[in-house]
Amino acid sequence: MSSGNDHCTSKYLLNGLNEPKPLPGCNSSAAKKTGSGWFVSAFLVVNATLGAGILNFPMAYHQAGGVLAAVIVQTVLMVFVVIAIYIVCYCADTKGSNTYQDVVLSICGPKAQLACAISIAITEFCTCITFLIVISDQWEIIFLNLSYDLYCNSNPFYMTRAFIITVTSIVFILPFCFSKRIDYLNYASIIGVIGIFYVVGLVAIKYFLPHENQGVITTRPHSWIDVFLVVPQICFSYECHVCIVPIYSCMAKRNMREFSKTVTLAMILSALIYTFTATLGYLQFGDNVTNDILLSFNPTAEVMVAVVLLAVKAYTTYPIFCFLGKSAFDTVWGMFWKMSPEEILHREKTRRVIITLVWFTLTLLFSIYIPNIGVAVEILGAYMAVFIFVFPGLCLLKTMQNRIETGEKQPKTVHVLKGIAIAFLIVGVFIFGLTLSQSIMKDIRGVKPDSSIFTCH
Repeated sequence: MSSGNDHCTSKYLLNGLNEPKPLPGCNSSAAKKTGSGWFVSAFLVVNATLGAGILNFPMAYHQAGGVLAAVIVQTVLMVFVVIAIYIVCYCADTKGSNTYQDVVLSICGPKAQLACAISIAITEFCTCITFLIVISDQWEIIFLNLSYDLYCNSNPFYMTRAFIITVTSIVFILPFCFSKRIDYLNYASIIGVIGIFYVVGLVAIKYFLPHENQGVITTRPHSWIDVFLVVPQICFSYECHVCIVPIYSCMAKRNMREFSKTVTLAMILSALIYTFTATLGYLQFGDNVTNDILLSFNPTAEVMVAVVLLAVKAYTTYPIFCFLGKSAFDTVWGMFWKMSPEEILHREKTRRVIITLVWFTLTLLFSIYIPNIGVAVEILGAYMAVFIFVFPGLCLLKTMQNRIETGEKQPKTVHVLKGIAIAFLIVGVFIFGLTLSQSIMKDIRGVKPDSSIFTCH
């Protein structure tokens, strides 16, 4: 199947695990010049990993029963997250795949690929909506702080939610959504990561400066099952597996050793940022913490800078998830119409433009009428557990089973990896079922929007 960045890696036939072999007539040196280095790729992974989740992490710590319980759960899940990344990239190397759904196709077959592509398209569509909601929330905070009376009493059209999301998204997001490659966002990703570092620094400084504890600090969960309330947030925040394959395929040196540097740097940065911000943010506000940590602070100048940077971060991250969703939808489209590879390539540009416009328009409309990201984060977190656990587990299980069925004597490592794959499947199904049920039950009881000093009264 075709993908949005096929030209980045279709030049190579993978010969074994670590050695990309150029096709005849391919200028490998030229190909390397167009690829990304491991360091820059790490920032692309970090930018895709860090996002709206950083705002909601302190609240997740509170719901899980405090810092200690949440950190323990986060550490355990991080092990699975990193292993799943290597599983996906290992399978991509063995089959020469360029996208997550193509990895599933090459190992598990077309039916599994179709299910995977549909899941990716839906998940990335919802994720794009959350980024637009974050953008609108940040603009609302700016308006409330700069011109409270005008915004709350007159509410002119140019300050309305619909107008500000529409205009700014068309200007700052839409032009970057038509690209055929994902690595063109490398430098925008670095800017986004810098913005996240500022937010982390702000939370830390506010904590260490004299301040009043505004709420009760929970030190243990009320029930053992409460610790799983942080799981959707962790899955939502650390799920970068869908974008890992296209990022990996666009590296100048596509091999597991080089990519391990990318993964190590990206995961260390992400874990430190999330844990640091969540811990200090929660300890500062206790049970009065809001779903958006920035809404808990007084609207000082430095807080407003953080608000603007979070908006910039959302603007630069939306195109990444839009790219991934479009790639998955393109796969579904080709399978539905039973298009040949030649037919897929023939009208690729026209199809890409149409899908981008439809995708952008629909996410824009949904974001205007959905005012709160809390519910979306919980539901998406449950579904993203599928990409972290279930599909990687299926791919690894199938790969190891195929080796065992050859009849040749296999090393113990193969059987160990098969056991790991089964563990991934069991954990993934358990997490998906439990967290989704918890989210639905919580929604049925009713979800109240955040209230803060920024809100019109």
